[in-house]
Amino acid sequence: MLHEQKQVIARSCCGRRLLPDSRRCFGAPSMSVGTCPPGVMPEARLRELGIVLPPAWIDKPNRVRALRSGIHVHMSGHGPIEPLTDTPTIIGKLGRELSEAHGSAAARETGLYILGTLKGCIGSLDWVVRVVHAIGFINCAPGFNTPSLVLNGFSDLMLEVFGEIDRHTRSAIGVAELYRDIPIEIEALFEVRD
Repeated sequence: MLHEQKQVIARSCCGRRLLPDSRRCFGAPSMSVGTCPPGVMPEARLRELGIVLPPAWIDKPNRVRALRSGIHVHMSGHGPIEPLTDTPTIIGKLGRELSEAHGSAAARETGLYILGTLKGCIGSLDWVVRVVHAIGFINCAPGFNTPSLVLNGFSDLMLEVFGEIDRHTRSAIGVAELYRDIPIEIEALFEVRD
């Protein structure tokens, strides 16, 4: 009996056709109001937005907050915690003490801490080629089922600062507890110039 081979045509979330040998599909450009204009460098964009990054986290003897390996920088989990004092700036669970809007603000603040640590690692955010991936762990009360909307605070900040090179993959996971009752912890992966 002969079996016919069918060519599988995958489609990305944006509906564009991905051929079997395709490695990328970026889709239509984002129309977000806060998007970084093409050609504007991230450091200039931060100045334009009036954003001053917090200081980088200080590494501990048994772990680092940012690790460069080749063209990638892997970021350890960051939360809304002041780096110099290790003091949470926002605490609580989404769906109990905190609303989705509070969570999104915490995700944005966490993004600023991540960018501060990344800049401390590579010297300038202008070296970033792409925001590759983010994982958000959201401290949720039972019944809170929109952690992805909370993580939008991080993703929107990246889009404001980096523009189209920000279009990253991501996962948002609701968890029962986080360190010192912070509402969110985010890990991220960036591609940087060699």
